[in-house]
Amino acid sequence: MTKQLGKLYAVGVGTGDSELLTLKAHRLISTVDVVAFPEKDKGSQASFAHQIVAGAVKDEEMQGEKLFLHFPMSRDPQVNIPAWREAALSLIVRLQQGKDVVFATEGDPSVYSTWAYIQEELQDLLPLLEIEIVPGITSITAIPAQTQIPLADGQERFCVVPATWGLSCLPRLVEEFDTIMLIKAGRIVPQLTALLESMDMLACATYVSHATTDKQEVYQDLRDVPEGHRYFSMVQLSVRSRRGVLRGTSVEQDSTDQSVQQIKASSLAKEAVA
Repeated sequence: MTKQLGKLYAVGVGTGDSELLTLKAHRLISTVDVVAFPEKDKGSQASFAHQIVAGAVKDEEMQGEKLFLHFPMSRDPQVNIPAWREAALSLIVRLQQGKDVVFATEGDPSVYSTWAYIQEELQDLLPLLEIEIVPGITSITAIPAQTQIPLADGQERFCVVPATWGLSCLPRLVEEFDTIMLIKAGRIVPQLTALLESMDMLACATYVSHATTDKQEVYQDLRDVPEGHRYFSMVQLSVRSRRGVLRGTSVEQDSTDQSVQQIKASSLAKEAVA
C-alpha cells in the first residue's frame, strides 16, 4: 500500500518583527514534522526567515526537524534552477515519508517570495501534493505602518513594482496611481532621486529599509539616504492629491472645517478655565 503524502504548508513569517508572526504560523511551525528555511549560503544556516521565527518559537520548542534549503543570490538560471530543484527534492523525500512540512518564507508566500520557485518545481514533480498557503505580513503594508502614510483610501489606487522597472515607467505610473511602492530600491536610490527631482516630486518619496526590525531606517528625503546597497529597502511614493474626496462636496467640507475650528476653540476655552 502506498504511503499517503504529507501536507505542505507555505507559511509567511512577516517582515522581521517576530511579534508579527501570525497565530497560525506559530502553531504550524511549533507542531509539524519538518520546518524548512531558505538559506543564502549553502550549509551556513544563515536564514532571515529562521531569524524571524526564532524570536517567537525557540528551536527547542519546534517538535519537528529543521531543514535549511539553499537559494542562491543569483540571477543566473544555470545556478538557480538546479538549486530550486534540489530544494524541492529535499522536501519531496520527507513528504513521501508521510511527514507534514512547513516552508517558512519572509513576508508573504505570494508576494515576491522564494516560495514561487519551489511551488513551480513541486507542481512538476509531485502534482498530487496537497498545499496550503498561509499568508504573512508583507513589506507592502509594513512600510506604510512605519511612514504613517496611508497606501490609499476608498477612491484611490496603488501599485507595487520592482524599483528598477519603476524607473523606466515612473512618469506614467504617477499619472495612473496615487501611491507607488518601489520594492528592492537599494541599488537605484541615486537614479530615483535624480528622476524625482526632475519631476519636482522628491518631497513625495519616503525611504524605509529593514522595516519592523532593529535595523530599520526611515528617510523623508532620499538625498539623505547613505550610500551602499540595502537589500530590504523600499520607497513609498505618495502622490495622493485627492485627500478628503470621500468627505463629500466642497460645501460639506467647508462645514466640516468650521466644526473642527469650533472644537479647537472649545478645547482652548476649557484649558483657559482650568
